[in-house]
Amino acid sequence: MRDIGVVPPHVADMNPLRTLVESRIDALFAPADDDIPFDITSGSDNGLYGPGSVAWDVHGDFATMMIGGVAALLLQMLDRRAMAGVWDHSNFRTDMVGRLRRTARFVGGTTYAARDQAQVMIDRVRRIHSAVGGTLTDGTPYRADDPATLAWVHVAGEWCFLAAYQRYAEPGMSRARQDALFAETAVLAEALGSGPVPVTRRAADAYLMAMRPQLRADDRTRAVVKALDEAVPAGSASSPVQRVLMAAAVDLLPPWAAAMHGRQPGLAARALTRASAGALSASLRAGLAHRVARRNAALAARAARIAG
Repeated sequence: MRDIGVVPPHVADMNPLRTLVESRIDALFAPADDDIPFDITSGSDNGLYGPGSVAWDVHGDFATMMIGGVAALLLQMLDRRAMAGVWDHSNFRTDMVGRLRRTARFVGGTTYAARDQAQVMIDRVRRIHSAVGGTLTDGTPYRADDPATLAWVHVAGEWCFLAAYQRYAEPGMSRARQDALFAETAVLAEALGSGPVPVTRRAADAYLMAMRPQLRADDRTRAVVKALDEAVPAGSASSPVQRVLMAAAVDLLPPWAAAMHGRQPGLAARALTRASAGALSASLRAGLAHRVARRNAALAARAARIAG
């Protein structure tokens, strides 16, 4: 499970869904030439969060992170500053899968790698952010390393990750565990240069509502939705899965955020989406159990070695 733990899949006993999921995971996590490699089996500590953390549980459930990750992007882009940074300084419109891959690797590395390896990834992101800036359409200057913008991106992301995990993995999740996710991941937000972020679920909910008046949907946000819709070509084997993931992501959003995107499915459509996404999540979780077991074994072995 070196370099985020992309483990060669067992070829035997693979059904089509598992084969598809395995290939998507490898596509998301396999390092590109310019990626920073990391190895969760090495290091002198257990990383930013460590064994028993809620972040390990939430960030480690691939099925719900796929849904939560798309929802996070939809929510984050409603902030004009966050949207401008992506619009002006990235190629997401032609490489949405690449953007999702980079985000997935960053979350995986900062969640499970040792602190020194996570710090290298954090430092690189900070260097990139320091060079990103410009002017909004109304003339207002923006910078990607603005602490307020970083706080928004962080909170919107963790809120969506948690919402997906709570809906499709742990419906009875206690408020204490929900709070713990925000408290734990505040360490990462601070390391990235963010302003203060909520450390409880209640505070995160209040933060989203406080941000609502300054959020906007426009031609740029519609381009994000279009790029997400078209991330998998129509007619490909992944297309039905992508449609379920997209619908489930929209369904996770606060109703006012979904309305900004012009997507307000009715009760029947939402019920169908939740049933489909629930079945898909359960199937993915079962199909990936062998990979999760190997990841957990590698993390346990590292923890045992560190403990001496």
